[in-house]
Amino acid sequence: MSTVHILLVEDDTRLARLTADYLSNNEFVVQIESRGDKAEARILAEQPDVVILDIMLPGKDGFELCRNIRPLYSGIIMIFTARDEDFDQILGLELGADDYITKTVQPRVLLARVKALLRRQPGSARSDKKELAFGNFRISQTTRTARSGEAELDLTTAEFDLLWLLAAHAGSILSRDELLHTLRGIGFDGLDRSIDARISRLRKKIGDDSENPTRIKTVRGKGYLFSQHDWR
Repeated sequence: MSTVHILLVEDDTRLARLTADYLSNNEFVVQIESRGDKAEARILAEQPDVVILDIMLPGKDGFELCRNIRPLYSGIIMIFTARDEDFDQILGLELGADDYITKTVQPRVLLARVKALLRRQPGSARSDKKELAFGNFRISQTTRTARSGEAELDLTTAEFDLLWLLAAHAGSILSRDELLHTLRGIGFDGLDRSIDARISRLRKKIGDDSENPTRIKTVRGKGYLFSQHDWR
């Protein structure tokens, strides 16, 4: 992990130092930025592997920062904040964050979540194929790209991992618990909306009908199913 660069955007000096020291002791390279406006320029220039982002920041808040950098930054964005309202969590994930955790979490849990997001290959796919095709849709684990027709989809790390996991299990229902356990190493607590928000973004990117989806289907009370058909 020594080559993994984390930019911690946090204006609480003591918390920033404690968090950075803990992650550094676990072999990450961590730098701190205290202002949201300065962080935006740094993220786009330095392209760190992971951005750990507070919401309440001087200069520019975390939501605005997330919205601005997401189209130009393909790395991991983790919102790390004292704000624990469902609305804030959903907004952060809709704006493109890969994870949203509160500052009440223990440091070892934060570390586990960072490591889980950095894992590039879901481990429970039943097929060992590296490329999958469904009609005009292609996804490659080797190049970590997905294409719909001639167009390459603009996917974040977390979005690609979820899409690959669903496609590798095409025709089977995957529960939120299974998806969270595979992708992040945690179970579904009944409240976490990260998978739902990511599915919503994926549907838009693959051209699925959000009102009546046919490519990534919601199976009420069970989970999600990636269709083997309905791809043209």
